[in-house]
Order: sequence, then C-alpha cells, then structure tokens
Amino acid sequence: MGVNIYPIKLGFDHCYIIRGEKTVMIDGGAPNQVKQFKKGLARLSIKPEEIELIIITHGHWDHIACAKEIKIITGAKIVMHRAEKEWLEKGLKPMPPGISKWGRIMNRLITIFLPLIHIPATTVDIAIGDEGLSLNEHGIPGRIIYTPGHSYGSVSVLLETGEAFVGDMAMNALPLRFGPGLPIFAEDLVRLKESWRLLLDQGLKTIYPAHGDPFPADIIRKAIS
Repeated sequence: MGVNIYPIKLGFDHCYIIRGEKTVMIDGGAPNQVKQFKKGLARLSIKPEEIELIIITHGHWDHIACAKEIKIITGAKIVMHRAEKEWLEKGLKPMPPGISKWGRIMNRLITIFLPLIHIPATTVDIAIGDEGLSLNEHGIPGRIIYTPGHSYGSVSVLLETGEAFVGDMAMNALPLRFGPGLPIFAEDLVRLKESWRLLLDQGLKTIYPAHGDPFPADIIRKAIS
C-alpha cells in the first residue's frame, strides 16, 4: 500500500497530510492558521471530512494552536501521548530549555511573547502510551512511535517505507538552524539521541521535520555518532 505525503505550511510549522487508503494529518499548526489550512486542503482537492486522525507529535504551543478548530472542521480524532494531553486539554504553553547558546537566546525571546498566545483547549480523543499505535487500521502503513527527548511526550510517525514525521526532534529552518540537524531545544538530550537510534534501527530513511524541508536520515546518524 503506497501513500502520498503533502506538506501544509501553517505559520512557522510544516504540518503534513498523509494519504493512503485513508487520510491522517500530522500536527495542529501555529496560531491563527485555520484559513491557510482550508486553502491547503482546497489546493490538494482534499475534503476536510476525509481526515480521520490528527496526530500531535508533541504539545508545544506551535503544534497545537489550531487543533481545536481543525478538529471541528474535519471531525477527526486527536491522537497524542498521554504525558502531554493536558497541555492541549488545558491550553498550556510550556517551553523546552535551550541546549545551545542560540537555543537559550531563542527560549528567552519566545517566552517574552508567550503571554500573547492563546491555545484553544480541546479534548484528546486517543491518548497513547509508550507502546505507540499502529496506523494500519487507519489506512496508513506505519505506526506512531514514542520518541521522548525534545519533550517527554514526543512521538513520531514512521512509515513502513522509511519516512518519519518527527515534530521538533530535528529542525531545518531559520531562525532555528542554518541547516538540518538536532533541535536547539530539548528536555533531555540523552533521551533524544536514544529516540533517534530507535528510529534509525527501524529503517528510517527520510526525516520530515516540523520546521523546514525533509532531509536524509544520514545527517542525524552522523550528528549522534
């Protein structure tokens, strides 16, 4: 079973539509991007109600801000790790620490503006644990894998063909990074690298980050070696 992958840029974030026998979406976008979401679907000739799941890679504000409205528009169920479901259900806005000098600077800058950001709270329909979740019954040949490190509830979607949608486990866009590599924010760098080894051991070939364009897995392989 093949799939088609379509990025939709919602603000600073790349969300992804994955179409196999059914259709799922990765992440919920930055604030105030619902119009862009509708335009993106229209451009792809995808009806909103075709989306069955909204898989949230982690609960940081720029990945959940439009989740409630997208859920209403599509009727899709939201899937999220149980460690961070409260962040969406209560509209919380935690910031991960910087793990580089630039990361620490960006952390301070973003924290200044966080009070201006509103996260509409909504229910997480499927709260998964560390065991992850197969997507085969949802028409997608792959699974959700628990990959903590950037945050303690981070997950990735790994397709059987080797593409992985990793949220902020990697970054590839200014002003975060000049090129592809590890993130500038993380709760636990050791666990982040362990999560990368897990994905690499399961056949990871191409990385789809939330910030920036896809890139080969060998770049991360070298970064953690």
